[in-house]
Amino acid sequence: MLENVTTISPMFQNILNKMAKDMRFLGIFYIISGGFSCLSIFGAVFGIPYIISGIRLRESANFFDNYSYGGDIGILENAIEKQSRFFFIQKVLLLIGIIITILSIIFMFAFLPMIIKNITSGYYPTT
Repeated sequence: MLENVTTISPMFQNILNKMAKDMRFLGIFYIISGGFSCLSIFGAVFGIPYIISGIRLRESANFFDNYSYGGDIGILENAIEKQSRFFFIQKVLLLIGIIITILSIIFMFAFLPMIIKNITSGYYPTT
């Protein structure tokens, strides 16, 4: 077990502590914003992954804190693994957002001329 322990310089320990605080703050932000997104059914599609990624970020921050005080490489591996899950979830959400934006723009340009034509011609559909 002693071969997995390294010494950490005070400067590096300070950086890890500051980074862990920022990660906790962002984790709470992601959890809260995901919770607000879950208030609607459509928003839950993005809200639940936001909550999960916020939890992963907070877990990573806890592991970084533990590593900064103990120097155990196994704890550092856990911290990086949790952080990589956070980044993977964010990458997937970003790609989905880009795809939805592109499809929205295509849909808008496909149907906008028809909508404008109906408005300018005085045609208003009735039910």
